[in-house]
Amino acid sequence: MSINFKDYVASVPDFPEAGVTFRDISPLMSDGEAYAAATDKIVEYAKNKGVEMIVGPEARGFIVGCPVAYKLGVGFAPARKKGKLPRETVSASYGLEYGKSTLYMHKDAVKPGQKVLVTDDLLATGGTIAATIKMVEELGGIVVGTAFFIELKDLNGREKIKDYDIFKLMEY
Repeated sequence: MSINFKDYVASVPDFPEAGVTFRDISPLMSDGEAYAAATDKIVEYAKNKGVEMIVGPEARGFIVGCPVAYKLGVGFAPARKKGKLPRETVSASYGLEYGKSTLYMHKDAVKPGQKVLVTDDLLATGGTIAATIKMVEELGGIVVGTAFFIELKDLNGREKIKDYDIFKLMEY
């Protein structure tokens, strides 16, 4: 059965501010069949890449990455915000509209040479994913691809990760 994943995305105008259309994946996640189908598409992509570890940034990268890791029988490593990881970490910062943010990963989250898929719910400006990739590579991992439910084309996030393979289920 073929699913039109856009049927499971709520478009919310003027959120979080005027002129922005928020793409809400909550309907996709709340429908078991659609969520499973979306996960399965990313699993197939990951199998073809020989993925050995999934890494996803807080918090929606967990929503995408954890079920993929489970289905593949591989581990999942979170990229978290400051103060969320109890052991020694590596970090990478990325720019926001006003200021910057930083993500952290445990130093032992990825093994050298391990083939990693980086996942998130959407590719927007690319800053979060670029920072996550930077940490994976600092730990010696090999990023074999990135996977998203949605790519927001107008925000040009693809440019920040143009050296990496990008898989997405849909684009706006």
